[in-house]
Amino acid sequence: MQIEDRLDLLERYPRLKPMLKSRLFQPVLMLLTLAVFSLAVAAGMFGTPVGSRNFGIIFVWIVWWALLIIILVPVAGRLWCAICPIPAPGEWLQRRGFVRRFMGKPLTLGLRWPRRFKNIWLQNAGFLLIAVFSTVILTRPGVSAWLLLGFVLAAVILSLLFEKRTFCRYVCPVGGFIGLYSMVSPLALRVKDTQVCLDHTTKDCIKGNEFGYGCPWITYPGSLTRNTACGLCTECLKTCPQDNITLYWRPAGEDLFVQKEHRLDEAYKAFIMLACALLYSTVLLGPWGWIKGWANMESLPHWLLYAGGFVAVNVLIVPGLFSLASAASRWLSGDRKSLKALVIDYAYSLIPLGLAAWIAFSLGFVLINGTYAAAVLSDPFGWGWNLFGTASVSWQPIAANILPVLQAGVLTAGLLFALNTAYRIAGQNHSDPRAAFRAVLPIAAFLITMTLGFAGLYMA
Repeated sequence: MQIEDRLDLLERYPRLKPMLKSRLFQPVLMLLTLAVFSLAVAAGMFGTPVGSRNFGIIFVWIVWWALLIIILVPVAGRLWCAICPIPAPGEWLQRRGFVRRFMGKPLTLGLRWPRRFKNIWLQNAGFLLIAVFSTVILTRPGVSAWLLLGFVLAAVILSLLFEKRTFCRYVCPVGGFIGLYSMVSPLALRVKDTQVCLDHTTKDCIKGNEFGYGCPWITYPGSLTRNTACGLCTECLKTCPQDNITLYWRPAGEDLFVQKEHRLDEAYKAFIMLACALLYSTVLLGPWGWIKGWANMESLPHWLLYAGGFVAVNVLIVPGLFSLASAASRWLSGDRKSLKALVIDYAYSLIPLGLAAWIAFSLGFVLINGTYAAAVLSDPFGWGWNLFGTASVSWQPIAANILPVLQAGVLTAGLLFALNTAYRIAGQNHSDPRAAFRAVLPIAAFLITMTLGFAGLYMA
């Protein structure tokens, strides 16, 4: 990508820079999200057990989820990670404060995260585990509350044991998929000139200085080529004495083509996210009540069958079918790359399709259930309050008559994005356009088949 393809947002909008460099900016936003988070946990523990009347269920799994997957991640990548309340208590404890830069020794053992786990495999496993229990979590406020508290406790413990935001970088199940889909976002924090970073010896962005902390995400900004390892906390913007950090607005999905950083753990995350979107759509939006009953633990033997099938689809069936498509691609094009390398490369074409599938699923989930939020806002615990005069607002679906059209439009856009991604990746592997075209045919067949599967569920 040429430099002219990028818009320097801090240069174009100069008022942004002092706001982002302020030490108040991130903590104030985190305090606001922490207040909402705390209310959600309290409502889950002490409020009504009826999910549709409980603030913890409605505002976490419907309102927050809609904002995250439909708006924040596609547009701003990891922006949520910059204001997420879950790591806040641990980070503030580690730093011995939450606004001013504390220059003393942080409150942590400062251990290095084991090298074998410097990947997203733990995040993959954690997300899959939560996904298996998702129907229970979405319908039982108490379970949801304890899960959220468990996240905070894990973040605090890891902050006291390990350096910086180890929890966010390597453990958080939500951060894993946000990082994956952040590669589609047009927003990117990058250095303006890599040579300036190479020549600058003090590396304030890593070590920190009186203006800010060294990168909490244990990342060297000078080598950033993708959004996955940047939480947009802007500490590097505060500490860089060379004014060499900025925010760019560039063509969406450019991170998908950095082949030197294609990895198996991320490829598997793409498989898991796509499979989970399909399974969630089947269970929560499909007409098969017995599947939802099995997923909701109405019977332990049935739930075990459901859980086994759920895991098998995620870790065996979808990756296996995609591997067959990649093998066909290798045979048709005469590609000399190993099959494993091709599976990893082409798996990045699943990222825009997976994101589109999650947006389509979320539209169905949110537009059908979103009106519960008005009543719950006035009566968060289900105790008969009417704080804002909206407690009596009755449930009704929104835009139900055009919902399938919206979902079809999102899926079509995701498919076109995915097909373009697959073809560009094939072009990176083949200098001959004809070979690239042959290579992409089986991958395209897989992408189209998956899209038709989603469309069949939403149009039924």
